[in-house]
This record gives sequence, C-alpha cells and structure tokens, in this order.
Amino acid sequence: MTTFMVIGLVGLGLLLVSLVVGDLFDGALDALGGDAFSSAVVGAFVAATGFGAAAVQGAVGTALAIPVGLVTGSAFAWFAWWLTRLLSDGSSDSTPTTDDTIGRDGRVITQIPADGLGVVDILVGGHTMRLNARAEHPIEPGTPVHVTSVLSPTSVTVAPVWPEIA
Repeated sequence: MTTFMVIGLVGLGLLLVSLVVGDLFDGALDALGGDAFSSAVVGAFVAATGFGAAAVQGAVGTALAIPVGLVTGSAFAWFAWWLTRLLSDGSSDSTPTTDDTIGRDGRVITQIPADGLGVVDILVGGHTMRLNARAEHPIEPGTPVHVTSVLSPTSVTVAPVWPEIA
C-alpha cells in the first residue's frame, strides 16, 4: 500500500508543478500526439493509478490492485486530456470586431438623426461596443435597435427592433 501511495503522491506533485510552472513536457513529446502526453495528463494518470490501486489493495490484493489502478489512472488521464483540450480550444480570446455586431441587438445612446450619426451600444461576447450608427429614419435614445450592416470599423447601420405582438 505504501508503494501505491508514494506513486499517487508523485502524481499529485507533478500536477502541482504543472499548475504552477506550466507544461513540463512542452515540445518534448510533440511526436506522440499533442495534448495526450501533457504534464497534466501524465500527472493525473500517475496520481489516480497510485491512489486507485492503494484504495483496493487491502480488499483484492496486489495482483488485482494494479489493473484497477491502471483503469482508474486511464479514466482520470482521459478526463484531464478532455478538460485541457476544452480550455485550450476556447474562442473567447479574440477581440470582437465591428463585423461581429451584424445581426446583434443594441440600444441607442445618443439620438440618430435622419441625415447623421448617433451612438449605439452593442453587446458582443460579453464586451459592450460603443459605435457610431446611421439609420434610415431618426431614432430616439433608449430605443432597441438591430445592426443591419457595417459602414466602417467604427460605425454601423441599424434599424429599430419591432415590438413583439402578444
């Protein structure tokens, strides 16, 4: 049991170092398949293998504790790989652009005159974008609007949102 506990603690140590320092195997194991052999995955595998085997060794003996530990380690390694991939593939890193506002709803901040520009706030990916806006007809402040096109990197064309019919 002591051997399996030491294996589990080594795995936890590897996970802790990976959390603080970053991926220890960055670039070293790229030929083996991307994130499948990151330090987080290897640490999860080693820790779960050691602790899983230690948990069942008293009940089933060492001969069966090793396969149980390996299955437990594989399950935790897969979960660490999945979680790492999920976090690294997040698309929230990009800065929203004016093109991202097309089809979004917003609210008029300053009046949009018939022949000029007003100001609207549009929410895109959790970011409020304040843009100049042009419309076919005058629109009063506070009116909900819908972005129909982009005029420039700082201005859009909007139309009032039609009220829902009950």
